[in-house]
Amino acid sequence: MSRDIFIVSNSVDEIGGVTTWSHQMARLFTERGHRVHIVGIAPVAEEIRHKLPQDLPYETTTLYDAHPPAARRLRGIKGRLNAPERRRQAARRAQMRVKADRLSELLRGARPGGVVIVTQVWAMEWVALADTKGLSVVGMSHESFEASQKSTRGERVRRHYREVDRLLVLTAEDADLWIRAGMENVASMPNPIPFMPDTPAPRTSKVVASVGRLAFEKGVDLLLDAWADAAPHHPDWVLRIYGAGVEEAALRAHCTGLGIDDSVEWMGSTDDVLGALRGASVFAQASRAEGFPITLLEAMAAGVPVAAFDCAPGVREIVEHGEDGLLARLGNTMELAGHLHALMSDGELRDRLGDNAFHAVKRYSSAEITDRWEELFSFLER
Repeated sequence: MSRDIFIVSNSVDEIGGVTTWSHQMARLFTERGHRVHIVGIAPVAEEIRHKLPQDLPYETTTLYDAHPPAARRLRGIKGRLNAPERRRQAARRAQMRVKADRLSELLRGARPGGVVIVTQVWAMEWVALADTKGLSVVGMSHESFEASQKSTRGERVRRHYREVDRLLVLTAEDADLWIRAGMENVASMPNPIPFMPDTPAPRTSKVVASVGRLAFEKGVDLLLDAWADAAPHHPDWVLRIYGAGVEEAALRAHCTGLGIDDSVEWMGSTDDVLGALRGASVFAQASRAEGFPITLLEAMAAGVPVAAFDCAPGVREIVEHGEDGLLARLGNTMELAGHLHALMSDGELRDRLGDNAFHAVKRYSSAEITDRWEELFSFLER
């Protein structure tokens, strides 16, 4: 049956995996005959904005014209006596209700069987205030259980997602951890591959590629540290870094300090990830935290062997060490450098791991994952 599906996120176009996932699933749901609407809470700064096509086959809406002020808890007597801050927080709550009413208006147009998918827990604060009567509400966490517990998001997931119809996390391992933490409505749903080429990359260029936001959690500084160890043994290879973000200036300075400017190419953001990957022979990822990293799926779908930090259950579920990629212990840049060195040194190893990855990653095809979503929608409607 055709459904109305609302995908609600912090924003509709912030560079990153959640935006990639949201628009990929919106397209897949639309192709299945569903009517999709992506709703963002707030706009983002130009430097971290993903350039979306002009002719999207679904609607997008952003509730705020500017980012709302941060929520703050007024603690103790000092907090209660802080009249300006109390007025500011009261104004914030009043504006939240206004924007939640706008969201309610959108949701009221849904046909029976409609679904609200909330991709990030901050966005759930507005969905919780909106009228979702008659709709199934699915909350999502796109990061690992461990990463959630290291921030305020862990507590917010427990608070805001406890009453949703289903909380989806990215791996069965993380689902088990959330269940042990007292959440009873948890299941897992992996990300789909954004593309599925017919043939693997040629793996003839002496290029190691990295794709992702230039942000602290993506660990590009750690990748540069590893590259500084590996690159001197391979003076004819280059590291191409695709991405943009607030850390770019600091990362470029770090690169200069390591003395590796001559072997690092800063490519900026790209709309052609597959093209970037097909121009590489190795893919590197040094993230400090991940959920179910789409870039790993993309690299494997392109048939490019990966060297990555084992930073989350999602990474371990995607990559089988020694079979279709190489994993290093989180933060161990020397071990990551060793994996890069092995892949750059051994063409047969690159071909074996790359070909294995090309075939193994098909279990995350868009058709299979969309089928799983359809099954969930039908189950929740019963």
